[in-house]
Amino acid sequence: MNAGVILFLIFAVCVLIGVPISMSLGIGSLAAVALGNLGVSPAVIAQRVFGGLQSTSIMAIAFFILAGNLMAGGGISRRIVNFANCLIGNIRGGMSVALVIACAFFAALSGSAPATVVAIGSMLYADMVKQGYPEDRTAGLLVIAGGLGPVIPPSIIMVLYCTLTGASVTNMFSQGMVIGILIMIVLILEALYYAHKEKWPKAETKHTAGEIGKIFLEAVPALMTPVIILGGIYSGLLTATESAAIAVIYSLFVSVFIYKGLDWKGVWHALDECVNTLSIVLILIATSAVFGNCLTILHVPDLAANAITDLTDNPYIIALLIDLILLVLGMIMDMAPIILIATPILLPIATSIGIDPIQFGIIVVLNCGIGLLTPPVGSVLFIGSAVAKRPMEKVVKATLPFYLCMFIALLLLTYIPDISLAIPKLLGGYVSPIANPLGPVFIH
Repeated sequence: MNAGVILFLIFAVCVLIGVPISMSLGIGSLAAVALGNLGVSPAVIAQRVFGGLQSTSIMAIAFFILAGNLMAGGGISRRIVNFANCLIGNIRGGMSVALVIACAFFAALSGSAPATVVAIGSMLYADMVKQGYPEDRTAGLLVIAGGLGPVIPPSIIMVLYCTLTGASVTNMFSQGMVIGILIMIVLILEALYYAHKEKWPKAETKHTAGEIGKIFLEAVPALMTPVIILGGIYSGLLTATESAAIAVIYSLFVSVFIYKGLDWKGVWHALDECVNTLSIVLILIATSAVFGNCLTILHVPDLAANAITDLTDNPYIIALLIDLILLVLGMIMDMAPIILIATPILLPIATSIGIDPIQFGIIVVLNCGIGLLTPPVGSVLFIGSAVAKRPMEKVVKATLPFYLCMFIALLLLTYIPDISLAIPKLLGGYVSPIANPLGPVFIH
């Protein structure tokens, strides 16, 4: 039997019977090497496993996961929510604006969309409904705003993409921040539109300048967290790994000694959760390295490129097909496997039509974020429905207007390269590694 058939057949069977993605990648690769006459020794499996883990970026993933766990349990997000609410809670729909801002900040702190929805939803959703905000619309906004997690740095998914492709973490983070802020602004404007259209409530009490000042001073250590993390990277003083390590130290200090939201038992729990999450990520990276090597030997990227170009040679349509493939994968798979499996196949196709690796990385991350919001396996959608205690179909319907914003952003990023490359070029004089980075047919 052909090695390629064995590789994908075994992988698909393993996934269908419930074997974890990481193990499915490894089993499929091992079967292809052992049974498919690839011309390589099974010892290559071990070599590729360790080779896939030889990257300093992996340390950044570990540190960002730990920092996010410490921040989530240390009271940092609560201070940010309180500050946002006291500033804008008294305008019509102000709590919805506070919800979006809080989700964006927590996404920047944790890098996790599901964690963002759980943390912010548990703090704000019930209070908003009690004040008179529509249940379904509020739940839909919570789900979409929570989906900013993978887009706003520090994003573990971005680091994973950079580890796989060799792209600059700093460039990915800088552009991701811009895209995340733009989407956040659009969501806020849309929330305010519905607030006036549907007569959402506004807070009756106004905070005095003294009260705002007191809440602000209390929130300063929390607000400094993304400044320290991202400022070090963008200034060039720190690498992503160094910044992540400092984030751990700072979040530990703030959570334990300033806000006292964590005791040492809570710190140990955060470490335990970090190890559990990191072990899954490391196994995925290791087995995907083997899987990717098998794909290369079998010339799968070339075959995929030929299959797509046989359908059409129009770069616009090819770019759209790449988006559709990633969206479909996002509906049925988690983000990390998509990055690890799809990138080696689709990146060569994307660069061949003039899509820069940084631009492609942003496209992949945003597609993954949208996939988290999309049935049938949209984890953020399910979590949001559970937090709001609303039927899934009603939450899906409520998300559609906000979902449209994300999809339009995706199309703009795909067809207007300067949106994805402007900041890296401005800050660091970024030069694309491909011969024709913008492509003659793309808007620029």
